[in-house]
Amino acid sequence: MAYNVIEAVLAISWGRAADSAALVGFGLDSTVEVASGLVILWQFRHQVPESREHTARRLIAVSFFALAAYVPADSLTALATGQRPDTAPLGIALAATSLAVMPLLSWAQRRTGRQLGSGSVVADSTQTLLCTYLSAVLLLGLLANAILGWWWLDSVAALVIAAVAVREGLESWRGEDCCAPGFGQQAASRTRAPTPAATAERGATDALSTRQGRCLSRRVSSGPTSGQA
Repeated sequence: MAYNVIEAVLAISWGRAADSAALVGFGLDSTVEVASGLVILWQFRHQVPESREHTARRLIAVSFFALAAYVPADSLTALATGQRPDTAPLGIALAATSLAVMPLLSWAQRRTGRQLGSGSVVADSTQTLLCTYLSAVLLLGLLANAILGWWWLDSVAALVIAAVAVREGLESWRGEDCCAPGFGQQAASRTRAPTPAATAERGATDALSTRQGRCLSRRVSSGPTSGQA
């Protein structure tokens, strides 16, 4: 999470300085990763983390949608006004670094999520993997602007980031990419309150057991009396 915080601060700062919508969008995506990590921590602070699984996935999805809502407006404004971003050598270095680091982080998160049987942790690893793809898109846009002067590709790269964020948000909201078949049903069965029918059936069983126990105790207590007679 510390890496994502540093990445977000640097990307947004350098993106604003260079008027790069793609670099700012990349920084906002890193902010979403930080938010996802905090959601995971919140979930596993509960004694039964599975009970917060659904809410955790929804919160992660909302963070995706927030990213997707901001980036297109900034990108389309830059395209409409012809705002040309400056060359961002520091942004290029940051994108290349993330392209190397993020696949390793995503693999570790996904393995942990599958071991824990947590769909929200797997969704968080997908978000990290998304950052890998976005690093490649960002790197392409920044290099095209710096080498070929294709300034418009920066905004196009930002729109790609927004589109992917929408897709990932929808998948997280719907609960797709679950790590274990039936995991949600198992979690729900552990936390679901008993139905009235189940409660009545259990009460009848307890009453029958109590009645049988009383009859047995009466037979035992009456045995010696009948023998003496």
